[in-house]
Amino acid sequence: MTYAYGPTSKYLTNHPILRTTDLDEARHRIGQKFCDHRLTLQDRAMPLSVMHNHVAGQNISINYLHYGADVTIDPGMLGSFFLLQIPLSGQAQVKHRGVEVTASTDTATVLNPDRETRMEWKGNCRKLLLQIDKLYLESVAQSLIGGRLPGPIRFDPAVNLSTQSGGFIKNLVVSCAKAIDQGELFHGQLCLRDLRVENDLALAILTLQRSNISHIIESSDSRASTKSIRCAVDYIYANLSEPVSLTDIAQNAGMNVRTLQKGFQRTFGLTPMSFLRNARLDLAHYQLIAKKNPEKVTSVAYATGFSHLGRFSRDYKRRFGYSPSSQL
Repeated sequence: MTYAYGPTSKYLTNHPILRTTDLDEARHRIGQKFCDHRLTLQDRAMPLSVMHNHVAGQNISINYLHYGADVTIDPGMLGSFFLLQIPLSGQAQVKHRGVEVTASTDTATVLNPDRETRMEWKGNCRKLLLQIDKLYLESVAQSLIGGRLPGPIRFDPAVNLSTQSGGFIKNLVVSCAKAIDQGELFHGQLCLRDLRVENDLALAILTLQRSNISHIIESSDSRASTKSIRCAVDYIYANLSEPVSLTDIAQNAGMNVRTLQKGFQRTFGLTPMSFLRNARLDLAHYQLIAKKNPEKVTSVAYATGFSHLGRFSRDYKRRFGYSPSSQL
């Protein structure tokens, strides 16, 4: 199936949660996925037409939401989760942490769990929503800095999507939604790739959006020693066929995630996970060309840690200039 995406695209259409014109039903059903809230029509003469699509992982959910009428949403405090809201069209006024943000295709918003929120969505406002469990985000933050947090994490509410950082966050969430539409993510029992994507999303928010711990994250790079980088590389090569996360590499090399990331960038010009992917591709390349009776591409892909054959073929061709099947 081919999907064409534009500013009014409806993401996650294979995962519908709600289609309704009833205000009370919308309030109740959407509240089940997020939290209890007040929902009111700004103009009762304007018909409501709610569309909510929803996909959940272990620690996050991705949602497409459109009310089809001007509404006021008052959730108070979210309590147990952070919520990144990316407008795909239209506008919304968001009051949070004592500031008011005009959300649009140029400006997303992050809502913090322990601060009250009040929003006014225009009828043409369509959003992608990334919901991240509070305890999970805190655990990722602690692995990132290699220590305990001094207190609750609180992000600046406004996300400037025209900056490199803001644009990257948006593109990452949109790419995840597209991958879900293509059946590549969160399409059944959770797998390692799903959990890696959750971790990538959490890391992106923590490192690219300003918060009250940004200075701690930025100063947590203690400059990895050559020995520590070598330990990380050795661990990677010893576990090419095994499920490996960024946290696994950092812990086994005796450093925090931020130091690991910066150390690999300085040493190799790559992220640790890009280094891991390249090492797996190199091993697959060797196995396909070195044996007199080469194994099938599928066997080689799985033996070198790749769980998605289409992505393996794409990455292999990008690295070597030809497809893996051409080696058989």
